[in-house]
Amino acid sequence: MGGTDREIRATLAALLSALDPDAEYELRHEDFVADMPQSGERVHGREAMRELQRTFPAEAKPTFTVRRITGSGDLWTVEAEGDYGGQIFHVVAILELGGGKILRETRYYAEPFEAPRWRAHLVERPREAAT
Repeated sequence: MGGTDREIRATLAALLSALDPDAEYELRHEDFVADMPQSGERVHGREAMRELQRTFPAEAKPTFTVRRITGSGDLWTVEAEGDYGGQIFHVVAILELGGGKILRETRYYAEPFEAPRWRAHLVERPREAAT
């Protein structure tokens, strides 16, 4: 996964569009750890993450739309919208690289919610943020 920042950004975007457990496995460090704070889960090892991805229920298998990828060097942030079989989440993943591979990943999931009416006159609603 090494290379220029531009190459890393392109690789991350391609991973999210393909969601291929075997391709992702190859890009993960052998000491890979993933944290998902909302559910209180930690995945140890790239083998465990690949198995988690392979056994995902077909009716809820996610698709992602990338909103933004930022970072450089060994620290990257991916912002995306994930559709898990009709359940939509805004997803932020913080990726730490080591040895040219993904060493650590922390994923945050947030469900969209209706904005309060009292502040409508103070904000705008970008098209992609509309729920």
